[in-house]
Amino acid sequence: MAVKNGSGRCRETVYAVSLGCPKNLVNTEIITGAYVSAGSVLTFDPENASCYIINTCAFLASAREEAAEAISAGAEWKQTHPEGRLVVAGCLAAHPEVEDFKQSFPEVDLWAGPNELEKIIPLPEYGPQVPVRLQLTLPHVAYLKIADGCDNRCAYCLIPQLRGDKKSRSIASCIAEAEQLIKGGVKELILIAQDTTAFGSGGENLAMLLTALEKVPGDFRYRILYTHPAHYTDELIGVLSRAKKFIPALDIPIQHISDRMLKAMNRHTDSKWIRELIVKLRKAIPGIALRTTFIAGFPGETEADYQELLAFAAEARFERLGVFAFSPEPGTAAFTMKKQVPADVGAARARELMRRQHLRTAAVNSKVCGTEMTVMIDDVDGDYAIARSDADAPEIDQVVYIAKKKKFKYLPGDRVRVRIAAPLKGGDLEAEII
Repeated sequence: MAVKNGSGRCRETVYAVSLGCPKNLVNTEIITGAYVSAGSVLTFDPENASCYIINTCAFLASAREEAAEAISAGAEWKQTHPEGRLVVAGCLAAHPEVEDFKQSFPEVDLWAGPNELEKIIPLPEYGPQVPVRLQLTLPHVAYLKIADGCDNRCAYCLIPQLRGDKKSRSIASCIAEAEQLIKGGVKELILIAQDTTAFGSGGENLAMLLTALEKVPGDFRYRILYTHPAHYTDELIGVLSRAKKFIPALDIPIQHISDRMLKAMNRHTDSKWIRELIVKLRKAIPGIALRTTFIAGFPGETEADYQELLAFAAEARFERLGVFAFSPEPGTAAFTMKKQVPADVGAARARELMRRQHLRTAAVNSKVCGTEMTVMIDDVDGDYAIARSDADAPEIDQVVYIAKKKKFKYLPGDRVRVRIAAPLKGGDLEAEII
């Protein structure tokens, strides 16, 4: 049962479930941090909880299905904890289908969208003194959310409806939080937003933020995810080329290369710009690893468009690649577009793109045996330590398994030099400490 603490605020025992992307995870960290700051405690056992919070994703139908399963578990908890509070937060609470969910789950006490988190517990505004976050990632890895919302209005995407227009934080606020995280032991800081390259307001931009981040003291490096290709500038590329703490890897969701498809998707760019951007980045930052995502089966995608995408994937040779089959989402412009591609055709095209990428990865990995690389260790439990190369983002990409021989002295967060011993299934690698 919830009780009052000395300040009159509610003290509860909180069980939290976080679904979806890292941007959502940061919101969960802020919510749980606010509870702990108010005197509440977290529990890993829902049976001990007085408050059960589910922070949801609703970007795709599969995400809404996952949310429904999580809410069903919460509803069962509510039946045995009638005095407890069941809260559903995040994108599902702002989705056009939320009324259907409310009817299906009357057990939920509170629905709070991603911009309504103060309905759950009062939160301080982002500023020089940033909200206390309860870090839920590996201790040496943390996400720094530099903006939220989006202005791009891609034809397939509901994010502006769910999270609103782009709202960038100030550079001062971002740096204050970065310093806080780094002092707490973070060695890999991952910059995230719906569109990181669009960061900035009032004359500030991402290049200026990265310049300021380079001056933060501490043994850390930073990674950048979700960089929209249309918003790169020569200034930004120059800053990245000179940066000392930048992990030489970039996530650039391109989605397609056909000009017809890029225009239909409302991607604000074209194939010429994308190809030139890749050349610029590889020239300015030798050895950089590029990862991207494609959408196969978008409305109007012809066989010629698809073949152009296949050829481009082979030409660009992305170090990391993910492919989604188009999902028609109600409320998006793409949902009502003519010439919808049959779902099985889109799925088959996505599988073929990934099959060819796996072949490219296997070919590359077969040639790296005996070579050396520096990796960051994430976990040392069991017979193998689990590590990542610079090309690999946590919980997204491949890993490197390091056999733990006698006198293995390394800890999570350590960067070590290894020699690649063998390629493994799925693109992973096995290595040994040099």
